[in-house]
Amino acid sequence: MTAICTTIPPIKSGQCLVIIPAMNEAKTIGELILNVIDQGFQVLVIDDGSTDNTIAVARDSGAVVIPLTFNVGAWNATQAGVRYALKHHFTSVISMDADGQHSPNTLPDLLDASMAHDVVIASCIQRGSVGRRLTWAFFKYAAGFNFNDLTSGFRIYNKNAMLILASRQATLLEYQDVGILMLLMKHNLSITEIHTDMSCRIEGKSRIFNSWRQVFYYLTYTSLLCLSKTTPIKRLNKQKRASIS
Repeated sequence: MTAICTTIPPIKSGQCLVIIPAMNEAKTIGELILNVIDQGFQVLVIDDGSTDNTIAVARDSGAVVIPLTFNVGAWNATQAGVRYALKHHFTSVISMDADGQHSPNTLPDLLDASMAHDVVIASCIQRGSVGRRLTWAFFKYAAGFNFNDLTSGFRIYNKNAMLILASRQATLLEYQDVGILMLLMKHNLSITEIHTDMSCRIEGKSRIFNSWRQVFYYLTYTSLLCLSKTTPIKRLNKQKRASIS
């Protein structure tokens, strides 16, 4: 069960809610929130056990903030936001990183693309190193995906996807990448990509690629997910998915 504080902040129901999981991102999250609000979106920040003033900066910048009682990881923090959005009757959510890599200018494009698909990934394969691209290619083959940027956390999910992501089955997953996409495709949801530019991380390190130990764990974990699937996902590719633009 995700650890959410008992006091839930108010928020207005609407069409789309931007969810930003954050841990010690006080230096970047304020400007990000202001730019997202300038695009006409409401922002929900899920603070994942920060020890700096991320919560204060986020609230001062205009976001609703839910502080978790302990660190649960970026995916489970995002799932808490999805459940919150369902409770408040939003019809879609967009997940964004708090480190400044994702451009708020892409938000309208994601929203437009979601009119024809359950899930849209803002993709930027150019950001990956050679090693990361090889890893993506392996997991793309192993899982039977037709899209390329498997680790982008910049995505929009409609109501159908939100209901799956809020499930107990999704709680068992650790990352918002291959496992989540496999789960969504298992339910025959339509997934596509649009191209976007991404910036370099301004502060801090990636939670996945910050040490060789973490990289080894991630590769082992994700490989086991791909190997353990009971039904080849490739047979689900009869659904129409747009090519990356």
